[in-house]
Amino acid sequence: MAITPQEVRHAQPSMPDNLTIARDARLWPIEEIAHRMGVPGEAVEPYGRGVAKLDLAAADALAGRPRARYVVVSAITPTPLGEGKTTTAIGLVQGLQQLGHAATVALRQSSMGPTLGIKGGAAGGGYSQVVPMERINLHLTGDIHAVTAAHNLLAAMVDNHLHHRHGIDLDPENIRWQRVVDINDRALRHIVTGLGPRTDGVTRQSGFEITAASEVMAVLALADSLQDLRRRLGRMVVGYTRVGEPVTAEEIGAAGAMTALLKEAIKPNLLQTLEHAPALIHAGPFGNIAHGNSSIVADRIGIHGGDFLVTEAGFGADMGAERFFNIKSRASGLAPDAAVLVVTVRALKYHSGRYRVVAGKPLPAAMQAESPEDVRAGAANLIKQIDNIRAHGVTPVVAINAFPSDSPGEHAVIRHLADAAGARAVVTTHVRDGGAGAIELARAVIDAADNGSEFRFLYPDDMPPDAKIERIATRLYGAADVAFAPEARRQLEAYQEQGHGGLPVCIAKTHLSLSSDPTLLGAPTGWTLPVREVRLSAGAGFLYALCGDVRTMPGLGADPAAARLDIDDNGEITGLY
Repeated sequence: MAITPQEVRHAQPSMPDNLTIARDARLWPIEEIAHRMGVPGEAVEPYGRGVAKLDLAAADALAGRPRARYVVVSAITPTPLGEGKTTTAIGLVQGLQQLGHAATVALRQSSMGPTLGIKGGAAGGGYSQVVPMERINLHLTGDIHAVTAAHNLLAAMVDNHLHHRHGIDLDPENIRWQRVVDINDRALRHIVTGLGPRTDGVTRQSGFEITAASEVMAVLALADSLQDLRRRLGRMVVGYTRVGEPVTAEEIGAAGAMTALLKEAIKPNLLQTLEHAPALIHAGPFGNIAHGNSSIVADRIGIHGGDFLVTEAGFGADMGAERFFNIKSRASGLAPDAAVLVVTVRALKYHSGRYRVVAGKPLPAAMQAESPEDVRAGAANLIKQIDNIRAHGVTPVVAINAFPSDSPGEHAVIRHLADAAGARAVVTTHVRDGGAGAIELARAVIDAADNGSEFRFLYPDDMPPDAKIERIATRLYGAADVAFAPEARRQLEAYQEQGHGGLPVCIAKTHLSLSSDPTLLGAPTGWTLPVREVRLSAGAGFLYALCGDVRTMPGLGADPAAARLDIDDNGEITGLY
């Protein structure tokens, strides 16, 4: 997550804001960045200053090179402010470079919904950023718009099928395929289409989701080739017939055209950090109902592009990292060598339950005062998330993302607690100091990777899907039990009959708690996970269980970032963070 201007000034009052730091950067030619990875020139497709697309042939060209050590960056359960996973991943790669290692970072692509909402951009922060910042946060190479177009083409063809009453008896009351747009717009959550004369289509209820929540985006991130993308798009389920049979995009006749629209979008984007480390920015699946990780094709290029490949998983270790391990690693065949768990002093104070934090608002003054006891009171979440990573046989390193208001005593508490839980904790100041501030973190990650992991999935493929959900809930979330609604049970039985029982599962719940209740902080136990519905993402290749009210179309806040975005007299963008 990016760090806002207010947070940068809090981190180091004399520091310029993120945009100024990014604008002052001197970019190397993008061809030189690709050359440092070993990517042949013919696979590099420049896309304006500082950006390139990499042809998928780059993965084959690099396949004979040594495999990099693979590191995933996750975090404790996030607070409304975020804990800095993106900045830490970028800082770590720069720290590895400072130690003489060739390192690449692979990140999800920024969605304009959060960028123009309250979160801000996703290019990092301070002196641990990927540049050019404006390009990353505003369109980049248009991949997200291509996903939007492909998704909405399928939606249009579904409605066209209904209008012309083609051969498949598609039930208008049982269509699961909505439309998408890459803007936060709560007014589009529920809509009625086809109003007007009969020639304007079939009148029915529908809605919009944000593009990051599209199954097309999840498919783009998990496909390993253009041909695999075509197959996955074809098997996406758009709805059901009147007798309950699934209807796919292939049957609607849309999969081929969708693939054509995504032909360029499947190519990873290459950029660079402020210290000229390669950065692969590609795909941005939603972190709640999807796997929340960047693309497999980017990783297959980066895994042979140097000594280390560092990637980031969305939300906390119970969500993004769990899906990285059990969904993405299953699909890619790439096992991680180490993990980084990001924590901040303020986050542990928040998890103590003693303070109220609101995104976009200043932290309570008392929360910034030295209090090792508050840190200790919120540490149960850190200990549980360390355990969640170790449950997959991976060695975690705890990165203490430091702020000037932290005290040595508070850092000492985190180090002691992490050590007792079997993880080494180090302080990192990469936001203020760039790679130089992440050298100790880089050394700890090298040690963890050198000692090796014994990676294992949390559950086998052949475990029934309800048991997979129970395994995640009880082993990683701390639930005592899982309560399946009758409809969820019926859906699970139907998916098994259709041959989908061997798919991994993704649990859609709040990211603000280990539980399904966002108000339960720390590491709650003794609660029951309610599963009200289970849906199929046949193209992406997983089932997802809906637990609680998970919004797939965010709304704008009272003071959205878009209200501050502008251009100056020189045509330069202002107000972006």
